[in-house]
Amino acid sequence: MRGVFDIVGPIMIGPSSSHTAGAARLGLMAGKILGEPVAKAEILLHGSFARTYRGHGTDKALIGGLLGFSPEDERIRNALEIAKERGLEYSFAPIDLGDAHPNTAMFVMTGVNGRKITVGGASIGGGNIEVRNIDTFQIALSGQYPSLIIVHTDKPGVIREISDVLAKHNVNIAFMRVFRRNRGQQAMMIIETDEELTEDIIQDCRSTGVIENAFAVPAI
Repeated sequence: MRGVFDIVGPIMIGPSSSHTAGAARLGLMAGKILGEPVAKAEILLHGSFARTYRGHGTDKALIGGLLGFSPEDERIRNALEIAKERGLEYSFAPIDLGDAHPNTAMFVMTGVNGRKITVGGASIGGGNIEVRNIDTFQIALSGQYPSLIIVHTDKPGVIREISDVLAKHNVNIAFMRVFRRNRGQQAMMIIETDEELTEDIIQDCRSTGVIENAFAVPAI
């Protein structure tokens, strides 16, 4: 069932919920997944985003999100200038992703501490988004819940170990999905929770010895 705010749309800097509010949330989510301030970003735009991003202010919204601005933040109007002032290098280029959602953006990012990651997602209407790629993993992440992202080898026992950590910290799991390339190879587990995820939880996950990496992404 759709609520009134899905129909009316979010509080935002206009003109379009898909091209500005959703774009700002995409950028904000990409930056949160990177986990550190963005130093450099190549932003690849597909479909409608590629054709109209300047006229609809999508470029400002995407960069504003990377700077940490929420969709209603008035600084989005000046995001390109603010990015230059803060030393954020950015570029935009078109990309053809076939039958992907027409409002899709891929962020190829480098953080101030050298971390590199690629995040792809779509603005799906009403200011809502879905992250669909983290590096080479095909995923689905809405940003509506705090999320724990685990990179691990696809083998028995990993889900139990991580579930035990969350239970120890009284964290309730809202949704859990595992995305893998092939059986027995590298996988990505995404757990959306009802509670915020603290650094203690992340460290306990890493100390299990059954995973390659763990990081948290707050709800946006």
